[in-house]
Amino acid sequence: MTELVNANPDGLSELLPVPQSLRAAAQLAQRRGEPLVVMVTLKGCAFCDVVRNSYLAPMYHKGEVVAVQVNMLDRRTALQSVSGETTTPYDQSRAWRARMAPTLLFLDYEGREIAERLEGMGVADFYGAYLEERLAAARRKLKA
Repeated sequence: MTELVNANPDGLSELLPVPQSLRAAAQLAQRRGEPLVVMVTLKGCAFCDVVRNSYLAPMYHKGEVVAVQVNMLDRRTALQSVSGETTTPYDQSRAWRARMAPTLLFLDYEGREIAERLEGMGVADFYGAYLEERLAAARRKLKA
């Protein structure tokens, strides 16, 4: 899935794209009939690495999800919101009220949350099931 531009000035793992435009990511998700999964993350966050490396990145690289990541502390990089406004990953994370990393958001093509967000990482044994549950709920909502 090389359709998303990887604008990665803050050194996040490149296993998931760091978008310049959430609007473009949402449009790609729409073309695929999938929700947009946004991982709100931090550089150096061990729990973020587990979620990214063990769950989202494998699904992304198999084409099972449209997913991107944003660094919740990045105040410098320009980011186009789903609505087309220019913001930063920091300000966008605040607008989403994402207060911990990792937080996974499941968005429709207009940027609305369509499934319960997945905040933090509790018991790793159940994380995959929680992720699949949220994805199924988001997909049902898109089809409704």
